Amino acid sequence: MEPLRVAVIGGSLGGLTAACLLRDAGHQVNVYERSPIELEQRGAGIGFLKASYRYLVERAGIHLDDISIATDHILYLSRNDKIVHNTHHPYRFSSWNTVYEHLIDSFGRDRYHLDRSVTSVTNEQDSISIDFEGGSREAADLVVAADGIRSTVRSQFYPDISSEYSGYVAWRGTVPERELPPEVIERLGNAITYHVFANSHILMYPIPALDGSVTTGERLFNFVWYRNYLESGDLDDLMTDATGEFRSISVPPGLVARHHVEEMRATARARLPESLSSIVMAVAEPFLQVVYDIAVPRMRHGRVCLIGDAAFAVRPHAAAGTAKAAEDAWALDRCLNSSTSLDDALAAWEHQQLALGNSLLERTRSIGARSQFDNSWEPGDADLIFGLHGPGDPEP
Repeated sequence: MEPLRVAVIGGSLGGLTAACLLRDAGHQVNVYERSPIELEQRGAGIGFLKASYRYLVERAGIHLDDISIATDHILYLSRNDKIVHNTHHPYRFSSWNTVYEHLIDSFGRDRYHLDRSVTSVTNEQDSISIDFEGGSREAADLVVAADGIRSTVRSQFYPDISSEYSGYVAWRGTVPERELPPEVIERLGNAITYHVFANSHILMYPIPALDGSVTTGERLFNFVWYRNYLESGDLDDLMTDATGEFRSISVPPGLVARHHVEEMRATARARLPESLSSIVMAVAEPFLQVVYDIAVPRMRHGRVCLIGDAAFAVRPHAAAGTAKAAEDAWALDRCLNSSTSLDDALAAWEHQQLALGNSLLERTRSIGARSQFDNSWEPGDADLIFGLHGPGDPEP
């Protein structure tokens, strides 16, 4: 296939992975990011599945141990802080910031354009017109829409599709390892640790520090606590920040209303095992993310592709949201490289990625229901192992 002019809309992890891969394949790639500054998600830990780290390891030559932390155990704690289940299982964890910094360094900043908010894309006969706020316009042969859960491109093609509230939110936060009791680090530092109780569950794992350090003693401990809130009244109150602004997706560190932080901490003291509550209580500025589902019936419109959360926003329980966006990019690269026809390549890509997106969404909905509503989550169940294509990440 002849080199293409590719416009990637959205400069987060999925968009950057696509940009790096398509640039490597010889295409002319530009990334357009709506934010006026480079992105940052302070305190966001991620499960690091193969699709997420593959580019950095295979193409950028970065050692996996330099950008992630390996754990060997899955622990479950009882309310009285006893270990009630211990499975030997290897996982990798990283942080959003660490992966973003390495990906943007790999792509470069010359063609990473900040403060470029797309208003619309239009399929022409042999190209695509991209219109931006302020009236500027660019042309491309292929558009990769990686503009996230609030995707402008998805809204253009599917104005009636909106995010579907799961019934719960994720309280999140990090604390420097050095600020925690040594006995907690000794006990939990080589594991992902869960506590499951009525209509809720919390998990905890180590991640790189804000400066990327993976050295023991310099790392962060990351918690994610899923709690149910009724739609509208309760949820709207929770998502109204300390300044009175309503936020539909997330409330960042330092802006969660004080009375909600105090209620969360009181519940942690009353309901969580001591090892976990000590970590939650040590977090200075917890933050919130609403758990939503989004699914599209098509991922391709002419020469426009939707990838990552722009197509399927899935619940975090398989640790596969970042991996799904990266795999969308890898699959697109494979299909383009194996076909002489852009139309044939995009048709093949859409067929397989739709199947993956729907499968992952169904699986994460089921996992969430087990912990938050059905109370049927059983420690040690193999179906709960993280993975993109299935538990344990088997190849499709």
